[in-house]
Amino acid sequence: MLKGKTVAVVAPCHNEETQIGFVIETMPDFVDRIVIIDDYSTDKTAQIVEDFIKKEHREVTPLKDSKEKITQTKYNHADIIAQELEEKENCKYVPSEIISSPTSRVVLIKHLSNGYVGRAYASGYKWCRDHNIDCTAIMDGDGQMDPSELEDVCMPVINGEVDSTKINRLTHPAASVVIPPVRLFGNSVLSLLTKIASGYWRVSDTQTSYTAVNLKCLKLMKIFDIYPYYGCPNDILVKLNIANCTIKEIPSKPVYNVGEHSKMKIAKVIHKISWLLFKLFWKRLYTKYFIRDFHPLFLLYHLGFILLLIDTIFFVRVIESFLIGAYLSDKSTMAFMFLTITGFQSLLFAMWMDMMDNERLQK
Repeated sequence: MLKGKTVAVVAPCHNEETQIGFVIETMPDFVDRIVIIDDYSTDKTAQIVEDFIKKEHREVTPLKDSKEKITQTKYNHADIIAQELEEKENCKYVPSEIISSPTSRVVLIKHLSNGYVGRAYASGYKWCRDHNIDCTAIMDGDGQMDPSELEDVCMPVINGEVDSTKINRLTHPAASVVIPPVRLFGNSVLSLLTKIASGYWRVSDTQTSYTAVNLKCLKLMKIFDIYPYYGCPNDILVKLNIANCTIKEIPSKPVYNVGEHSKMKIAKVIHKISWLLFKLFWKRLYTKYFIRDFHPLFLLYHLGFILLLIDTIFFVRVIESFLIGAYLSDKSTMAFMFLTITGFQSLLFAMWMDMMDNERLQK
């Protein structure tokens, strides 16, 4: 525990038999539960974790199960409906088997089918939410995340300073040398797109999953709906913003070549994550600034995109006039200039308003 509050670490893994033992052994003592998600591994990952559970004998922090039924009164009908909806969502998680021991802080959740990394996060988050964990961190099972930094990641959440934290490796002076160039470029591009999509305009290094959230975040997010593939950290950031959760970045160092074997191919995923972020942007815009509350930026974003979309017609005519000498009337020239200037002005004002509105959520 940290300052009397429970801490759990969710460690998703798939075929990490060479790394998972190291992750468990180096976990700090203040961690109350290590929730290993074995995402249908074909190696000995699950067996290694089960052996840890069998041989560990220690006093563990008792946890409170949150599955107690709400006693109905004439004022809490909405709470009962919310609990029923949560129970109905159970079928949307990957079927799994849970292995634990009263004398071990290690909990193994074995997926009975391959759910991919996002659904592994969902399974771990659900277990922590159901057991009322005060602070839930994620450390991937490949050993690439330094456990000595975990307390720094968790403390702002434990102290109630923010609802969530994430590390930022890009501020480290050796980041441009240690991080492979292709990954650094891909991370930078996706970080820029994630700023726009998530509304957290001051976050960077958005592809890291070394994060911590409080119980409030787990109750407000639709955990079962986390994007299952690479891009889930971006999806989680958008979900946190829609829930108006505060966030803080923790300076960290990049860690590579500790035995991990990355399964992500930047060239194959960057366009998929970019398309995901495009859809998440509109989801955040409509959910937060139209359905729940109205903000002028909603209109300005639409106006900017509509004007620039119409502007493409005149842009094509301008290109043709330069390339093949096609006739371009004064009206077309004026229309092109008006639509371009007004469209970009609308988008810039919308982004500025977006930044101002979300400034309160970033510490």
